[in-house]
Amino acid sequence: MSQPINNPGGPDLYRAAEMALRECDPETKCERVLGLMQAWWADEGEAVASSGPERMEIPGRPERPVLVHPKDLPRRGLHTTAGRVALVHAVAHIEFNAINLALDAVYRFRDMPAPFVSDWLQVAVEEARHFRLLRARLNELGADYGDLPAHNGLWEAALATDHDVMIRMALVPRVLEARGLDVTPGMIERLTAAGDHATVALLEIIQREEVAHVAIGTRWFRELAHARGLDPEPLFLELLAEYMPGRVRPPFAHEARRAAGFTDTEMAQLEAQAAVETSS
Repeated sequence: MSQPINNPGGPDLYRAAEMALRECDPETKCERVLGLMQAWWADEGEAVASSGPERMEIPGRPERPVLVHPKDLPRRGLHTTAGRVALVHAVAHIEFNAINLALDAVYRFRDMPAPFVSDWLQVAVEEARHFRLLRARLNELGADYGDLPAHNGLWEAALATDHDVMIRMALVPRVLEARGLDVTPGMIERLTAAGDHATVALLEIIQREEVAHVAIGTRWFRELAHARGLDPEPLFLELLAEYMPGRVRPPFAHEARRAAGFTDTEMAQLEAQAAVETSS
C-alpha cells in the first residue's frame, strides 16, 4: 500500500471530518461535507492527527427521526402517498447514515493513504447529494425527514467495525450497502407500478452510484487483505459469519454486485450460505 498522507498547508483534515461527523443539522452536515471535499482537492487539508479518533456512540444527527427497532417500523403499501412517503423516508435515513459512515472512514482510519481519503470523501459527497434529493422528494410529497421513525442499524455496524479498517471495508460497503443493490430494483418495480416515476428516477441515480461505492469498499478490502497476507475471498465469508450471520439474503442483484467487484466464487458462496440459513 502507498504511504499515509502528508498534505500540509491548511486546516486539520481529521478535525474537519470530525466536525462534519458531529454536525446534527442535516443541511449543515451536507454543506460541511462539500466544503471538506473542496478543501481536500485544493490541497488545503493537513493530516495532523494531534489526538486519536474518539469512539462515537452517536454521531451528529437531528432529534428526529425517533430511533426504534427495525421490527417496530410501520409497513405500508406503495399504492398510497403515505406508503411512498414511508419508503422515501427510509431510504433518506439510510443515505443520511451513509454520510456519517463515509466521514467516519476518513476520521477514524488515519494510517490509510491519500487515495483512501479521496475515495471516501467522494462517497460522502455523493451520499449527501442522495440525501438532499430524497429530502426534496419528501417535501414534494408533503413530508420531511424526521416525520417517521427509523432504525440505527447502519451506525451499529460502524461501531462493531471501528477497530479495524479491513473489517469495516468488508462488512459495511460489501454487506449493508450491497444490500441496497439487491432491494432497490424491487422498489423501482413497485414504484413504477404505482406510477411514482419521480421517485423511480431518484432511485435509479442512487443505484448507479451505489455500485461504485460498494466497488470502493471491495477494492480497499482486497488491498488490505493482501497487505496482511490474507486471501480476501474466504476471509470475507469468515468475517460475514462472525459479525453478521444471517444478514445476507436473496434475492441478489447479480449484475450490480459483479459490477461492484463481487466474484463468481463469492456470489456462489453467498447463494449457498443463504440457502443453508433459509433451510435451517
